[in-house]
Amino acid sequence: MKIGQLLTHFYNSVVTDSSPVRLAPGQTLLFDADDTLWENNIYFERAIAGFISYLDHRAHSPEEVREHLNGCERATIAEHGYGLKSFRRSLVACFEQLSCQVITPETHAQIVGFTDIVAEHQIELLDGVIDTLPELAARHRCILVTKGDAAEQRDKLERSGLAQHFSAIEVLPEKHEDAYRALSLHHACETPVTWMIGNSPKSDINPALAAGLNAVFVPHGATWVLEHEEVIQAPAGQRLLMCERFPELMQYF
Repeated sequence: MKIGQLLTHFYNSVVTDSSPVRLAPGQTLLFDADDTLWENNIYFERAIAGFISYLDHRAHSPEEVREHLNGCERATIAEHGYGLKSFRRSLVACFEQLSCQVITPETHAQIVGFTDIVAEHQIELLDGVIDTLPELAARHRCILVTKGDAAEQRDKLERSGLAQHFSAIEVLPEKHEDAYRALSLHHACETPVTWMIGNSPKSDINPALAAGLNAVFVPHGATWVLEHEEVIQAPAGQRLLMCERFPELMQYF
């Protein structure tokens, strides 16, 4: 589901507050990282565009190659988890499956080279994060809850300059209902005052709501296609909000 469809579904299924009232201090705010605090997927998309152009497949359209790569990524993630190493494996696997060429060391280096943009880019904070997050952290308990390769994610956090605003860092292998329940128990989160804030319906919003938490959907126009999913309605007694931009969190928290 594309981002426009996600927003349409959200507006059709959720009644947002027309006059937001700021909640009392002491809420627990669980923040996603990639594409919520800083840009991430745009760099992967550039790497993918370079790879598809290099493959230059005669029988399959770029869209068909991308769909095949999505399948490779699902398979690789299931076996090796998230992260840049996994992404490289997916590109190589896609090339092997779609190309008649034998992968030589030179070809392998060329394919892996497309991921340099992901590995080397500077951290680009999303609009308003640098001013908003410190104010939120001054009034509430903020915990970073991301997924992927632990070393990669912690490195990005350090380079972002935001680490000081979080009381705890959680890098999970996957973000599903059970993971949120375990995290809530570990950090003694009181579910009525705990909010998962992120851009991914699949990893941030829906599983957090399923685990009994509240959620804030902060959509990103370049959210990874494998994270697309219909946003569910909040169960009775829980709240689901949407902020089109990160600074709008100040209206509620």
